[in-house]
Amino acid sequence: MNKNIFLLIISMVLVVPFSNAQQDAQFTQYMYNPLSFNPAYAGSRDVLSAVLIHRSQWLGVQGAPTTQHLSGHSPINETMSVGLNIMRDEVGPMQENTIQASYSYGIFLNRSLRLNFGLQLGANLLDVDFNKLSIRDPNDPNFAENIDKKFSPQFGLGAMLYDENYYVGISVPNLVETEHFDQSNNSNSKTLVKEKASFYLTGGYVWQVSPNLKFKPTLLSKITTGSPLQIDISTNFLLYDKFTLGAAYRWDSAISALAAFQISDSWLIGVAYDMETTSYSAYNNGSLEAFLRFELFKKYNKMLTPRFF
Repeated sequence: MNKNIFLLIISMVLVVPFSNAQQDAQFTQYMYNPLSFNPAYAGSRDVLSAVLIHRSQWLGVQGAPTTQHLSGHSPINETMSVGLNIMRDEVGPMQENTIQASYSYGIFLNRSLRLNFGLQLGANLLDVDFNKLSIRDPNDPNFAENIDKKFSPQFGLGAMLYDENYYVGISVPNLVETEHFDQSNNSNSKTLVKEKASFYLTGGYVWQVSPNLKFKPTLLSKITTGSPLQIDISTNFLLYDKFTLGAAYRWDSAISALAAFQISDSWLIGVAYDMETTSYSAYNNGSLEAFLRFELFKKYNKMLTPRFF
């Protein structure tokens, strides 16, 4: 299939009348940036923690999705924490820029078990430049006017239960369902992009297999109205508190290889590669993801061993 034709098909799915936009950006290494979908994660690492992640999906395909995400969070006292997400998501002629502020409040159920509740407020700007498309009919009213910086508010909620060995979280990053369209100069235009609420359930457990080996399986499930159920399952091994190796499976979509290295107490770097298991695998070279995490410790709260989540 010609790559330009493939780009046009992707773009048409996004912007033809009454179609849905790509929902929340997906990450194979979701276990390192849960704040992107659950505000209750804010403060759970007990230090100032920041993650920068980049994802290039469907390598080799012109106009394929690319995402950059920067998140940071920190406790401000024993019960309250704050966080910030900044994300840029681009696919074909569409670009979304999102900023979200998070707040979490935590209570200890016993000496180690904690329950966090989180809320999130944000804003999204959507741009669609139809000039990037090879439009068959230049007089088609659906492509007459670009969508320019369409604003939509965001409001999300989440909860997370965790201790040193496991965590379970549930969240709705954005409860505000919005529709973007532009009829300013063309009343016949029906171009419509919908943003729908997605519900997330995630969890993980850490087993101490031996003094120098930890095993952590994780699960992320996402439900969006009108879209197939998405389930991500991953297994990671932490060796000598330095090297992480793992594999992941996205239900009916992709299999992945993951690796990370703890450079120092403060710096962690990692990569992931996805190989499609769908018919799209014939037209792309997989997906690549990389992240960098920085954490600022005080001398008295420096971790004796790195947290695995």
